Amino acid sequence: MRTSEEYKQDLYKLKPNVYVRGKKVRRDSPEVSGGINVISKTFDLVENPEFKDLLVTHSHLTGKKINRFTNVNQSAEDLLKKQEMVRKCCQVTGGCIQRCMGCDAINGLSVATYAADQEFGTDYHKRFLEYLKEFQNRDLVAACAQTDVKGDRSKRPHEQDDPDMYVRVVEKRSDGIIVRGAKNCITMASVADEIIVVPTRAMTEKDKAYSVAFAIPADTEGVKIIARTAHHRAPPEFNIPFNEIGDDENMIVFDDVFVPWDRVFLCGEHKQATMAAHLFALFHRHSYTGCKPAATDVKMGFGALIAEYNGVYDRHNIREKLVELAATAELVYAAGIASAVRGIKTPAGTFIPNEVYANVGRRHAGLNYYHDLEILAELSGGLPACLPFAEDYLNPEIKPYIDKYIKRRSDVPSEKVYRCLYGISNLLASSLGGVSAVAGVHGGGSPVMEDIAIWRSYDFEEKKKIAKYLVGIRD
Repeated sequence: MRTSEEYKQDLYKLKPNVYVRGKKVRRDSPEVSGGINVISKTFDLVENPEFKDLLVTHSHLTGKKINRFTNVNQSAEDLLKKQEMVRKCCQVTGGCIQRCMGCDAINGLSVATYAADQEFGTDYHKRFLEYLKEFQNRDLVAACAQTDVKGDRSKRPHEQDDPDMYVRVVEKRSDGIIVRGAKNCITMASVADEIIVVPTRAMTEKDKAYSVAFAIPADTEGVKIIARTAHHRAPPEFNIPFNEIGDDENMIVFDDVFVPWDRVFLCGEHKQATMAAHLFALFHRHSYTGCKPAATDVKMGFGALIAEYNGVYDRHNIREKLVELAATAELVYAAGIASAVRGIKTPAGTFIPNEVYANVGRRHAGLNYYHDLEILAELSGGLPACLPFAEDYLNPEIKPYIDKYIKRRSDVPSEKVYRCLYGISNLLASSLGGVSAVAGVHGGGSPVMEDIAIWRSYDFEEKKKIAKYLVGIRD
């Protein structure tokens, strides 16, 4: 397994194809350092006694020790460990751990490639397994590029006025394929070793050119990554873990990119392409039942702490709001546990989450994300939006004034109050806080997508039978 330093050095060797604020930057640019620091935790925590059992597992292919972020789940226990790992890692970073993108992609493809081979006699699964060995042996970090730019939302991929609105195969060659198009809203692409591409929606026979899945190095010729980065604001002298945290969301342009056949996992199989899209979303929504409780844990912690510093922690109205946050976090987490326990083993050997429970959990998290922020804002008041900058707090001329007028309980030092409010300010009133809020609703699929998944998979007919029985209706 790699160390975080090895991860960084491998990343810095990639050809510069990341664009930030109109400039092409290398991966060692401060612009993308926040995301790198987040991903680095998945390497640094491997030897931590509290995390080792969660982050380290064994490959079902080779038996070697691997990072769990490169694992293909083989059991309910694997899914439960992954969920706990994601929650605990996100508590350390104060937000999204990001690396589950590639983890969920390889799990989805492990099933879809097997299904394609069974129906068509192809060798996609064999190719995938060879890639998985490399992925695990090199301890790679991958971004999953799923969401296409989509163009006219009323039209299917093959109906678009511009055929490049969904990533498509424009040429098949003896040595590989050429793809063109773009993916948008792709987390951590600029800090990943690899980009794994899967379809974004159900495909039809007429969408065969768009029914493609593949993996390529992130600096492959023709790949352009346009990054929107966000960071917590803090001078280094303030010395807090929040200093290191950041996020990048990306548009990835595929400008006639060559993909060798050994990196192509689907090419025209529209039913299995639909399966790959569905399964990535399913695994990712299960991951959300770990990360979104962690996000609520962070907001809950700051809310409880500022209430304590304000001297109102034991008030009835405060208790109600904190209990509401706890209920949201634990219901989402419980849905993830149920999804793992009620999951199924597929013919490919991969263990997949129960669809209903994973989507119910993700839906509940998304619908409550802004409400969680609203509760934190009520608990903290308006000061987080008006708080003096950390640079001002560090200025010896004015720090005494801030300390004097930010004082709460007499037994709580003013610096503790400032640091607590500073953390809340970053959650409620920073660029990264804003990005995280939108991602909290739409990441892994907007609530309407969970509605669709639940509607498709839930047995409403069985509920009708219960009603009929109770009132004596006989068909």
